[in-house]
Amino acid sequence: MKKLSHLDKDGKAKMVDVSAKPDTERMASAEATVFLSEEAFGLVMSGDAPKGDVLATARIAGIMAAKRTSELIPLCHPLALSHAGIEFTPLPDQYAFHIVASAKTTGPTGVEMEALTAVSVAALTVYDMVKAVDRSAHIESMRIVSKSGGKSGSFEPRAEKEKEKTKAKPALPAPRPTGRARAMPQVLVHEVASPRVALDATKDREAFREFMISQRLRVTDWAKTAKVPVGELYGFLSGRSRSLSPDTSEKLARAARSSVDTMFGRKSR
Repeated sequence: MKKLSHLDKDGKAKMVDVSAKPDTERMASAEATVFLSEEAFGLVMSGDAPKGDVLATARIAGIMAAKRTSELIPLCHPLALSHAGIEFTPLPDQYAFHIVASAKTTGPTGVEMEALTAVSVAALTVYDMVKAVDRSAHIESMRIVSKSGGKSGSFEPRAEKEKEKTKAKPALPAPRPTGRARAMPQVLVHEVASPRVALDATKDREAFREFMISQRLRVTDWAKTAKVPVGELYGFLSGRSRSLSPDTSEKLARAARSSVDTMFGRKSR
């Protein structure tokens, strides 16, 4: 196992001495995904967010962060970056934005931390810009996508994982005969019913969205009028929660002057 390069022989933290390493071209990319509510995603896409152009602000924040990485991460070397960039890809089906940050330099040490710092600050900026309308927004899957240059050469975590998957797995030993027939597992009722629950949840969510559109209801205003947690409403609309609580459903229906059955597109019994 390799030793940690940021620790000396006594176990104390240190900055690695890279003076003996040759200057080579080094590049790295990192990614993260920011998940929003439907309303917040729409505001970002239209440019109508309360604080202004979310993606433009986040792009500048990420680039600035890449250039100041050594001031934020104690043992990072100050680097003269030749490039730092941020790219956003909208994911409409998930109400999310996939962010990729890239950094490049020619020097004795890599730029992985610059790429990671850039993508994390860009993602945090998106959150800061939309939190007034969506406090349930969250960031997932921040990681290095690729790196190149230096003694270790190129590295792509995804490619490495694929290699691991394709490696031959050792065959499991055959079970020893016991002389007794094994009982076949029986299918339980709840195992058969579980897919139906998922389908019903999706159907309720789509009907709920159609009801909101037909009644011209805005999430924040509706939740405020009904005196229910706006986070619960966003969680249901984004699919992070399977259903609304009965109490919340009743309050929302009363505030919209309708019934719970109508709100979820169900036939009245």
